[in-house]
Amino acid sequence: MRIGHWQLEAKTGEFDANLAKVVKGLERADKERVEIVCFPECFLTGYPDQEDVVRRTGFAVDSPSMMKLLDKTSKFEATYIVGFNEIRGKDLYNTAVVVQKGHILGTYSKCTAYQRFHKQGREFPVFERSGVKFGVIICSDGGYIEPARILALKGARIIFAPHFNYIGAKGLIGHFQHVRADHIARAVENDVHFVRGNNVVLDKDPSLSFDGVGYGDSYIVDPAGEILVRGRRHQEDFLFADVDPKPRDKGWGVGRSLWSAREFGAMLAEAAGRKP
Repeated sequence: MRIGHWQLEAKTGEFDANLAKVVKGLERADKERVEIVCFPECFLTGYPDQEDVVRRTGFAVDSPSMMKLLDKTSKFEATYIVGFNEIRGKDLYNTAVVVQKGHILGTYSKCTAYQRFHKQGREFPVFERSGVKFGVIICSDGGYIEPARILALKGARIIFAPHFNYIGAKGLIGHFQHVRADHIARAVENDVHFVRGNNVVLDKDPSLSFDGVGYGDSYIVDPAGEILVRGRRHQEDFLFADVDPKPRDKGWGVGRSLWSAREFGAMLAEAAGRKP
């Protein structure tokens, strides 16, 4: 299976311009015969850190903006994942929608959202393309063991992690090292391909309240922890790779995550001070 990611810059509040990049990205994905392609976290709306801006630029799953997205992309063959600030009743969620041929396959909402105005997602759906199951987590979710593990236990062979990184210069190298270690761990421990699908910030976004760096560095990690392909830093870029989604685990037979959950789940619950 060929999978990919578009490392792009979003403009806050410029839905039509961001949508145009999605359309252009899907044209390229189809040309390269990419079956599943990812776009960055909150890409359709931008990712401002001020609640009033998020409420002004966000939209609901059943909104005219979503219908426009589906209409403009219905002709493409690639299944795609794209993020937006979702308005759900009175609540706000950091959500990614999964779309195929103009139809919503489902959504996933970030479960470790650190913006105070975002509610936490607590559902972990698994999707399918060409007989291959895949799942979605968002950015910081990949820094925790359980979200990716839940998807793997549900049969996901590929985990897409759309990101929006805008990091203060002093913490840049530490962040760079830390996230790579997290993502390699998620791929190896779950015997999956892991797609770190980052954004890039080329110009200062006035909706962001601090100065930072959006450096890019998207990549696809295989189940052995090897980076198969990496996007260039500090520029928009398209990356893709051919992956073999068949399980590699020949020792435990059921995968490390499932075996570990069966063998140690009760002990972990006891150590955490809760009933298994």
